[in-house]
Order: sequence, then C-alpha cells, then structure tokens
Amino acid sequence: MGITAVLIAIAVSSCGNHPPLETVPAVDLKRYAGRWYEIASIPQRFSRGCHCTTAEYKLNSEGYVEVYNACRKNSSTGEVSDVSGKAFPVEGSNNSKLKVQFFWPFKGDYWILELADDYSHVLVGSPDRGSLWVLSRTPAMDEATYQQLVEQARKKGFPVAKLELMDQSCY
Repeated sequence: MGITAVLIAIAVSSCGNHPPLETVPAVDLKRYAGRWYEIASIPQRFSRGCHCTTAEYKLNSEGYVEVYNACRKNSSTGEVSDVSGKAFPVEGSNNSKLKVQFFWPFKGDYWILELADDYSHVLVGSPDRGSLWVLSRTPAMDEATYQQLVEQARKKGFPVAKLELMDQSCY
C-alpha cells in the first residue's frame, strides 16, 4: 500500500472549517484487533496503484495498537507494498480516536465514525474530511451495508463522490 503517503496525509490533517466530527461512543480494541479489508477509500497518494489492501491491528501490552498495512501494487498479483506503525488511543475518547504513527514524529488522526455491533465493518475518517475508509472483516461487503456507510459519511461532511472501491480480487 502507498502507506508512506497515507501516513503523511494523516499526519498533516487538520480540522479546517468543518463542524465537529462525531465518533462512536467507545471501541473495544481487543475486538477491533485483527485483519480488515479495505472496501473503499478516498484515494491518497500512498495508495495509488494499490489492489487487495488490508490492515492488521494487534493490541500491544503497553497500551498502543501495532498496525500493519499492505497492498499489492499495480495488480492483484503485484509486489506487496507494506508499512508498520503504531496507533495510540486519544485520552478521553474511549478508544474511538487514535493517533497513528508510521514515521516519527508524524501522527495522523484515525477516528472511528461508525462500527458494526459485531465489529464486522467500520467507517474511519479524519476530522478534516480528507481521509475516509470503509473497512470490512471480509474482502466483500453487501451493497446495502456499503451504501448505508457512504450515506453516514455524506451526512458527516465527507466528499463521498471521491470514494473509490478497492479491488479485492486476490482473496
């Protein structure tokens, strides 16, 4: 995955002229841990040419989350591009807001905006509305669920017309 670009984009994000962005009330990081498949996102420079993008999260005993992002470049059989980082829960957010760091000293916002009760899918974004991801525990998502998440993102002020579906054909 063009992870370097994602990390930089996240690191430089700011709130701009947008109203406050609501997140879910709380996230159980143990349940959130594991593999997520990118269903769609607002493309970032680092993700150009990515296919089969995944993110894996593992709760560290020191309280942060280990992050591993990967994709295949230029095709579903292309070379793997990956990056590892850390995500730190923001105090007082009940784990719904994280600061993600792939390259020291830069940290970016990773806010959990919608989360299925069974942790099967999630909508993640940044308060400047420049980053948005639809993630699922499986490589495919039913259209009704996807459209519901897109509508929630639209209501929160995200430019959903910029969303692009991820090719997950290698799974």
